[in-house]
Amino acid sequence: MSQEFLPMPDENGYFGEYGGQIIPPELKAIMDDINDAYESIRDTDAYKDELNDLFIHYVGRPSPIFHAKRLSDKIGGAQIFLKREDLNHTGAHKINHCLGEALLAKHMGKTKVLAETGAGQHGVALATACALAGIECEIHMGEVDIEKEHPNVTKMKILGCTLVPVSRGTRTLKDAVDSAFEEYLKDPVNFFYAIGSVVGPHPFPKMVRDFQSIVGKEARRQFMEMQGKLPDIAMACVGGGSNAIGLFTPFIPDESVELIGVEPAGKGLDTPDNAATLTLGSKGALHGFECYNLQDDDGNPLPVYSIASGLDYPGVGPQHCYLKDIKRVQYVAVDDKECLDAFMVLSRTEGIIPALESAHAVAYAMKIAGNMPPDKNILINLSGRGDKDADFVAEKLSL
Repeated sequence: MSQEFLPMPDENGYFGEYGGQIIPPELKAIMDDINDAYESIRDTDAYKDELNDLFIHYVGRPSPIFHAKRLSDKIGGAQIFLKREDLNHTGAHKINHCLGEALLAKHMGKTKVLAETGAGQHGVALATACALAGIECEIHMGEVDIEKEHPNVTKMKILGCTLVPVSRGTRTLKDAVDSAFEEYLKDPVNFFYAIGSVVGPHPFPKMVRDFQSIVGKEARRQFMEMQGKLPDIAMACVGGGSNAIGLFTPFIPDESVELIGVEPAGKGLDTPDNAATLTLGSKGALHGFECYNLQDDDGNPLPVYSIASGLDYPGVGPQHCYLKDIKRVQYVAVDDKECLDAFMVLSRTEGIIPALESAHAVAYAMKIAGNMPPDKNILINLSGRGDKDADFVAEKLSL
């Protein structure tokens, strides 16, 4: 393996120049304790066996790969395949790392697990994992997203978590992160902050990536069994970046596989209403780590927007920043209109209603497949299902 793809992060939590722990010394000690606990149990048979058993018998893994033949025929050109993370228990990839984090919190003797959520998928998955582990759960969610993602709000309440509405700022994901982190700082010794993506201070970008890499490990093996070769392109939507890094990680050494991350262009890259961090952002610090982010001249995070609540975050995982810089992953952007079109086309050609987040990746695949030969293959991580978005889309499109 070439030097640039050696195991990361380094001992200080950096992927190249991104990541780290931009936090007060007292909080650094807490983060280091979490890292030490994770490293001490991650390879033990007891932890691996418990997590693997839950993946199989609770989550329903491995999730299948589906050849979207009708969609492929409709577009023409390359064949489109879907890694069906939408079929997981709770309806998205989020359950993969939430189980790992909840078990780790229980192992460390924490009394409460805190988190933010945007679209609500992380909130539902964490509330589910905490109910299973028997540990208290508190979820912070922006008021805009609470109104937009009402089905997930109801599920979180049923599962027994405390839901904290966030009314500050834009009342969306970034503000929910701020709110949850402030609560966490009240008692970091006894509380555990289960970050919902590959963001935040070290060790969270590493831990969440490790838990999510099961997606790519399964997909690589499954695709070889189905097609006798690797996909030509592996693609996923990118907000914070957990579902994408989960798919990409096992394919990174495979130079024949092109990796594409799809960001939200929102109402347009030429407007302020987008969340295309890697496309338009610059390096800075956000929520305890260094990454590309959308910021003003003073380094403050800008308000961001996406039709998909799980993607409207002004930063992105540090490993994605590194992969962009070394040109191993190409990052592109898809706007709301293209996302909605892909949402409806996939629903009506394959009977699969995708999450709006995942529909961004479907949209870009639809855009490029027609210009590729029919013997080429595109593998999309369909990271979540669209139950949470159905009413919103129906109202938006006057269905």
